Amino acid sequence: MGTRSESAAATRRALVAAALELLDQAGPDAVTLRAIAARAGVSRGAPYGHFDGKTQLLATLATATWNQLADEVDAVLADTRLTPSDRLETAVRAFLDLARRWPHRFALMFDTPADDVDAAAAAGRLQDLYVSVIATVVGDVDARRYTALLMSSAHGIAAMKASGHLNASKWEIGPDEPLRTLLDMVHATVASTALHSSQP
Repeated sequence: MGTRSESAAATRRALVAAALELLDQAGPDAVTLRAIAARAGVSRGAPYGHFDGKTQLLATLATATWNQLADEVDAVLADTRLTPSDRLETAVRAFLDLARRWPHRFALMFDTPADDVDAAAAAGRLQDLYVSVIATVVGDVDARRYTALLMSSAHGIAAMKASGHLNASKWEIGPDEPLRTLLDMVHATVASTALHSSQP
């Protein structure tokens, strides 16, 4: 038999898993403390032992999503089989893939107030990992400004795709072209900078 703390941790995991399922199915309006209790098969009062209310619950889901993506990017960074260019593309694709697979989770990441301590820490962890990935391509000095450019651009690509405003018929592009063009621009800029730096 597990300890009381182990039981509480298991209940919290079940509640978070239930909340993510509801979020994926019907968006944040469907995520209530009563609904996650029913989905998790626990008492109605159980969620109140773990969350102050819906706001904290949703922030917990956002934090979990930031950390999930951070874990993916961390694995990409640690994969020595990838070239710096491949590592960069894989990491940015992970961002876009999350937005495509779990649009409600993706939206919640950016709807959660930036002053939520846990969500901000998880977001900062992801951002720092992206800086490390991008530094392998552009160098340490320029890594943060390129990270800001790539993350904000990837967010814009994801948002326009989700809203239907980035369709092939209007822009005459394939599904991968915005990302491919963005990465090509980064590589071209880096190559140009290196060329000018080498000239007397």
